Amino acid sequence: MNNDANDSLTGASRPLYTVRHARKVVESPAGELTILRDVTFDVVAGEALAIVGSSGSGKSTLLHILGTLDAATSGSVLFEGRDLSALSPKEAAHFRNRELGFVFQFHHLLPEFTTVENVAMQAIIAGMPRKEALEKAAAALESVGLAERLNHHVTTLSGGERQRAAIARATLMRPKVLLADEPTGNLDEKTGARVAEVLKKLNRDTGMTLVIVTHNRELADDMDRSLELRSGELYAQDSF
Repeated sequence: MNNDANDSLTGASRPLYTVRHARKVVESPAGELTILRDVTFDVVAGEALAIVGSSGSGKSTLLHILGTLDAATSGSVLFEGRDLSALSPKEAAHFRNRELGFVFQFHHLLPEFTTVENVAMQAIIAGMPRKEALEKAAAALESVGLAERLNHHVTTLSGGERQRAAIARATLMRPKVLLADEPTGNLDEKTGARVAEVLKKLNRDTGMTLVIVTHNRELADDMDRSLELRSGELYAQDSF
């Protein structure tokens, strides 16, 4: 379903993301390698979207392009009508800090700090007074079910608790979009289901747009809709 028929989803006003004919090509020892081929879709504000596909399908690359961690070789990627490819490195960093939250398969928490300090760190770096940042971090951790673990060092947390702390950190500044790359991929089924529920609750309760790359079909089925990539091409796209 790789065409421009998706220009208007659900009759909503301008989409949050507008991706048109995105292509990603990299050089490899064997020559030019195409990772994404002519990908076109929209992301509507407030929706929960899954991007699925086998390893090597290009789904993580697509997520990184949405997050300005990478750039398309050609085509366009707009955020609220703004061309992300036109951002300078400084502007892209500012965009990520203000508009986006990231959750990865590995939590990337700092072991020498407590859970609440880890979550508060981004806000402190951004210039928020430490006391206010710690209060916001405590509230964020409570929202993901970790109120009793605030002052524990992250080395004492379980895998699922660490991932929930990473979600609290990613959403502390109330970004418009949470981009999650295999957030349950390193967890057992039961723990992964709890992390998935935390993500869905955040989307439901706050209206934060959620874009998840996942191999987990059950998680994808719980989203509002899903995109499927095969060998870098948009193979299928569920509608609302």
